[in-house]
Amino acid sequence: MPPPEIASTAGAGVSLAAYTQPELIVPELRERDTAGIISELSHLLQRRGCVPDVLPFYHAALNRELLSNSAISCGIAFPHGRLAGVKQLQFAFGRARAPVIWGPKNSWPVQLVFLLAVPATDAASYLQVLSSLAKLGQEHDALAALRTASTAESVMAVFDSVKLRAG
Repeated sequence: MPPPEIASTAGAGVSLAAYTQPELIVPELRERDTAGIISELSHLLQRRGCVPDVLPFYHAALNRELLSNSAISCGIAFPHGRLAGVKQLQFAFGRARAPVIWGPKNSWPVQLVFLLAVPATDAASYLQVLSSLAKLGQEHDALAALRTASTAESVMAVFDSVKLRAG
């Protein structure tokens, strides 16, 4: 079932939680490498109706990640796929039990992965969410909470505490 329409992010109080749902959260990823994790989260997005076809989305996200690694030093990666069939920006989140080396080379160990499904024409929302994810990377308490959260609901509570930056 597709997620409900997301309200405009221009108003105060919109958080990262508005762009995901508990069913898109994997507290413990099964996969242990970049391609496997992107596949695991891509299938989740497809099953929840966020992407129409898993294979083109997976290839778009993986190819973009191989060209430009999204990992940052705090242990977060935010790969994304941008496709015309995606109706609204949504993300799936996964946590690796132990950090994994993200990407083919020159990367940081990553434990938290946000896979974003982005409509082909929605640059503004994408940049707002990306900016908020980068902000999250500087919030040590929130990162610690994400690394120890044992349920999708506890992860959602952390996302709800991270308000989107104004565009």
